[in-house]
Amino acid sequence: MEFRILTKLIICITILLGVTACTKEVHIDIPGYKDQLVIDGSIETGQPAIVLLSKTNNVYSPTNFQAYLDGFVSGATVIISNGSQSDTLTEICSDNLPPGTEEIAAAFFGLPVDVLVNVHLCAYISFGMIGEVGKTYTLRVIHNGSEYTAATNIYNPTPLDSLYWKPEGSFTDRGFSWVKLSDPTESGDSYAWQVKLAGMPNFKRTFNPFFNDKFFNGQTFDFAYENPMSFDDPNGDPAYRGYYKLGDTVIVKFSKIGKLEYNFFEKKYNQMYSGGNPFATPTNVPTNINGGALGIWVGYSPWFDTLVCQ
Repeated sequence: MEFRILTKLIICITILLGVTACTKEVHIDIPGYKDQLVIDGSIETGQPAIVLLSKTNNVYSPTNFQAYLDGFVSGATVIISNGSQSDTLTEICSDNLPPGTEEIAAAFFGLPVDVLVNVHLCAYISFGMIGEVGKTYTLRVIHNGSEYTAATNIYNPTPLDSLYWKPEGSFTDRGFSWVKLSDPTESGDSYAWQVKLAGMPNFKRTFNPFFNDKFFNGQTFDFAYENPMSFDDPNGDPAYRGYYKLGDTVIVKFSKIGKLEYNFFEKKYNQMYSGGNPFATPTNVPTNINGGALGIWVGYSPWFDTLVCQ
């Protein structure tokens, strides 16, 4: 009996010594933080180009309002071209806005007017060129001795067949906005969905505003979208959030975008919605910017329609 116990003890010690002898300390080199320019630029039919420049932040950097302000970049040269003419964008800053534009700028930056006019946030705007259907627009950004380029198209818009509203669930005066869409037969069409209530200065994106025709190419079908404005009222009844009410007038902006641009937004929103989830699949957000910058340069071709909830 004692011999068996001694034998087992010797075997355990041998295994333990073998395991510890094979143990190797592993050093993992985690790449350091790299400062990069972030470009957020867009141009749409009938509208000037707008470009925001910012810089990436270290994951361990402060996440306060001052850090948000410090992230924006000014003093760059931004040029767009449609192939036959070029325009150098004008830098306009929030502490020197043209009269009457304060509300629009506040909605654009997501800040109250009284806060916006007392801080220095800059955007680059084209006053010599507006977007036209069928044209390709190139972007050049020159900053700190580096140059970044990108190109985007404004395609022919896809019209909506019809819009309608109907009550949902047990409600008689609350419902979603419904639409009938006939997607073109060409595959790869990509879209963006935005809405606003009549009288609002700016459009707002819904929960999942970007989609493509991967599952409905060439088909006619109906789908619904929620009311994103209903989530902005902290005093609103939670039971009504997401719904339009009877009598609302809704302006819909349905835009066609390019495939590369859709890939950017689709990955970006997936990353936003899965933020903090340890089981989410890591996602690298693609970009159509050349030269080492991040971000997107996107052309929108919108189709506008009006829905009266009745």
